[in-house]
Amino acid sequence: MTTLKQFIASRQIRHLFGSSDRKRDKGQTTPADITRYDDILYGDDVKLKKWQYLDVYRPKAAVEADGSLKTLPVIISVHGGGWVYGDKEAYQWYCMRLSQRGFAVVNFSYRLAPEAKFPASMQDTEKVFQFVADNAAQYGFDTNNVFAVGDSAGGHLLSLYAAALTNADLRKNFEFIKDKKLTLRGLGLNCGKYTLDDTDSKFRLLRSGFLPKGGTPDEVELVNSANHVTKDFPPSFVMTCEGDFLKAQAPLMKAKLDAVGVRNELHCYGTPEQPLWHVFHCDPKLPIAVQCNDDECNFFRSIMNQ
Repeated sequence: MTTLKQFIASRQIRHLFGSSDRKRDKGQTTPADITRYDDILYGDDVKLKKWQYLDVYRPKAAVEADGSLKTLPVIISVHGGGWVYGDKEAYQWYCMRLSQRGFAVVNFSYRLAPEAKFPASMQDTEKVFQFVADNAAQYGFDTNNVFAVGDSAGGHLLSLYAAALTNADLRKNFEFIKDKKLTLRGLGLNCGKYTLDDTDSKFRLLRSGFLPKGGTPDEVELVNSANHVTKDFPPSFVMTCEGDFLKAQAPLMKAKLDAVGVRNELHCYGTPEQPLWHVFHCDPKLPIAVQCNDDECNFFRSIMNQ
């Protein structure tokens, strides 16, 4: 059950983050070199269009001589927003810029807390990965080269999902995750959250609305994604910046990856003298965001070329 405090907190964040994102994205239009396939239902929630719908973006020039789609590596984007905010509309401009770098990009909305408790968001993430596996021919997905990016709470969901794919003990808790004919080759974990055992009162309120029992010790341990990393976790580009309020989470994740021998790179953008801000990389007009996204996509390409 959602409490009044959880409800009010989610509405405040949706208003604050929404205003900021609309200001960031003002004037953006679909790039002329991108083909987009919008509002594709990937689940069974037909009535509530804001949930369980996705877009696919592809470079317009990525076609064969006969007009069929060239097979492209895939990036699946898991949006952030404190588990209570966000949708594919807020991430479309960022995702289309990723597609311009030679990828088919899947941008999806998922059910949000506190209305939909965990693991609803992870169930939706699983459905999107299954969609990619099932619709590879139609959209030109290279299922041998699937990558995923997630920022903030999306970084948490993505890292926990990847851990469940690669850690048999953790996966037992998520019976809805099935084997699929695709290979998750690498991750971009951007300004992410990888431990949920904070004592900050505002964060604890968000966490209590996200988790079905309000954040019991067992629940928190289950969703602390950094604690479930094994040697089979995908290679990861871990990113933060000066000015990111979650900056301390990035070296924590890197330490976990290093300890089990997973290939990774830690990148921190900006300087103390010229700090950036949380999820700065989503602003397609910002030169350092362009650099960051280039670096991340080059990391993905380096894995494909191995």
